[in-house]
Amino acid sequence: MPAKFLPFSRAEYARRLAKVRKAMAERDIHVLFVEDPSNMAWITGYDGWSFYVHQGVIVFHDEDPLWWGRSQDANGALRTVWMGDERVAAYADHYVQSTVRHPMQTLAALLRERGYGSDRIGVELENYYFSAKAYLTLQAEMPEASFVDATALVNWQRAVKSAEEIAFMRKAARISEKVIDGIVERAEPGLRKVDLVADIYADAIRGVGEDWGDYPAIVPLLPSGADAAAPHLTWDGRPLAAGEATFFEISGCYRRYHAPFCRTVFLGEPPQYLRDAESALVEGLGLGLEAARAGNRAQDVARALAGPLERAGIDRAGARAGYPIGLSYPPDWGERTISIRDGDETVLEPGMTFHFMPGLWMDNWGLEITESILIQEHGPAECLCDRPRQLIVKR
Repeated sequence: MPAKFLPFSRAEYARRLAKVRKAMAERDIHVLFVEDPSNMAWITGYDGWSFYVHQGVIVFHDEDPLWWGRSQDANGALRTVWMGDERVAAYADHYVQSTVRHPMQTLAALLRERGYGSDRIGVELENYYFSAKAYLTLQAEMPEASFVDATALVNWQRAVKSAEEIAFMRKAARISEKVIDGIVERAEPGLRKVDLVADIYADAIRGVGEDWGDYPAIVPLLPSGADAAAPHLTWDGRPLAAGEATFFEISGCYRRYHAPFCRTVFLGEPPQYLRDAESALVEGLGLGLEAARAGNRAQDVARALAGPLERAGIDRAGARAGYPIGLSYPPDWGERTISIRDGDETVLEPGMTFHFMPGLWMDNWGLEITESILIQEHGPAECLCDRPRQLIVKR
């Protein structure tokens, strides 16, 4: 029987499936194989730490989706997907990390048995979880089939969030606020980063009230001083130091939904160049939020942001300033579709959600002040988190 504690209503899953099937029909895709765990969860509700082995969801036009994966993970599927038990198919454990057989051989057999041996099959070619060996094996096992690149087909259907999804993201935003508040309270010279990160995780996982925290798709990022020029450094045992800025890139997560939020803390008196950068960045963020309106384009937001930064002599070298967010699994909380950058002419629609993330990573310093935003029916974007948009100074 279907899972008892689904995160969303059956009507919500039906809405999502209809969108995917419509996109499949437009591409003349007869059956779609989805291996991205975020897309798997979005379509079926499946939730488990099993994405290190081959697994997926098969979407048909005329029958319920089929979860396919490792035998020991089938029980997890039975407990988390909305479909009936008969819609769970598993392969034996001796296929896992074998040099003489491959799980895709069983997927190919399943598709052939259902009459899809010579049809157009969509696969997510540009995806963290779908390997070159997987694709080659499917081709070898199904020589009469035509494989269609369906990269991001499902991702694009996720762009506009439902009311149920937005409610989850608001819960994630409250957790993000709690994490940032805890950082600001605790940060002081001499505090080891590893100890601060332990508290970050405690705040993030405990959540807010009854809204418990899930594990975020990206670990906390917190480089300091000159290291803040590198946006993706994590932590070590060194202490925070006076006279240095540390940016904190974190996200609360509720039932796999994220609300990324970044703030920078300076311990001591900030230098003037950092104050100037703060002023330009905050002004640019405000202008970008005003431009983030339904009917405008993604590049309009980037162009509005760019003006104050350019006048301040800050060159971001064409880097994008944001991306869609929502339901995600490691290693990324972005949805890998729209980019807030010059040249992206995607029209913004109500219900779209983004991490508006114009990080400044210069040669020897860095500054992050960001917002998770919701495109509204009318007016500028709403910030999901509610904290001052500024460099946080602790003297």
